[in-house]
Amino acid sequence: MFNFLKKGLQKTREALKNKFEDLFVKGEITEEFYDELEEILISADVGVETSLRINSMLREKVKDSKIKETEAAKSLLKELIAEMMGSKEDITLRVPVSPPAVYLLLGVNGVGKTTTIAKMAYSFSKEGKKVLLAAGDTFRAAAIEQLEHWAEVTGAGVIKHQTGGDPSAVIFDAVNAAVSREADVLLCDTAGRLHTKKNLIEEVKKIYRVIGKVVPDAPHETLLVLDATTGQNGIAQAKLFQEAIPVSGIVLTKLDGTARGGIVIAVKELTGIPVKMIGVGEKKEDLHPFNPAAFAEALLA
Repeated sequence: MFNFLKKGLQKTREALKNKFEDLFVKGEITEEFYDELEEILISADVGVETSLRINSMLREKVKDSKIKETEAAKSLLKELIAEMMGSKEDITLRVPVSPPAVYLLLGVNGVGKTTTIAKMAYSFSKEGKKVLLAAGDTFRAAAIEQLEHWAEVTGAGVIKHQTGGDPSAVIFDAVNAAVSREADVLLCDTAGRLHTKKNLIEEVKKIYRVIGKVVPDAPHETLLVLDATTGQNGIAQAKLFQEAIPVSGIVLTKLDGTARGGIVIAVKELTGIPVKMIGVGEKKEDLHPFNPAAFAEALLA
């Protein structure tokens, strides 16, 4: 996981030009140290508010630990960042006692939502699970075709309607099919037409209600897919969806395509939603559960 994240954060590390390495060379902790750390964090798209909070918390940790040297502060910063990203329980996908596990995926067009579903289907299929896909993005024929393709590749089933049909009807049929076919996992795709924001949000609310009518404790995860390359705009997207339904986790895609990997920290800190999975690359294997400690290690390595 460390090597995977280090590769994914390569552009971020190159953009920082070894600034972290220079910051933590042997020396005494001074006010200049904290000022420089703040600048580095902001340049990595951690955001001003979150960068200030990290600085403040690090000061407290340094004081409590009676640390004087910058080298020792590095390990404290790693621990701090990992703690901020959430506990193991926070970042682990919820699995119900009785299947199917119903996972609803949200996100605006272009973030890699349908591709993420395909990668999740591949991962679950490798574990020997019976997977079903719901083609709830009925407004894009390409999305339905993409899911059909991945259903063939992974051996998953797919529930679809005609292009332009009612998305909630597709999801309703898919949840019932998952129950009757005794599927282990149901992955539900949805549309992401942000330019018709009001319609999109109402549609998402309806889908969420429909799922709960068939399986009372579902969806077990409502995952928002965000494109890491969009930076702070992703936070605005998260807040938009949060207003509609309870979002339980974030999947960050295209982390390898951004020089501002600090957005991982900002998203969690400013929305309160834990990052549960990250995508680095286009291959079907390039989606992994998020590991806060490995992320902090890779960012500061």
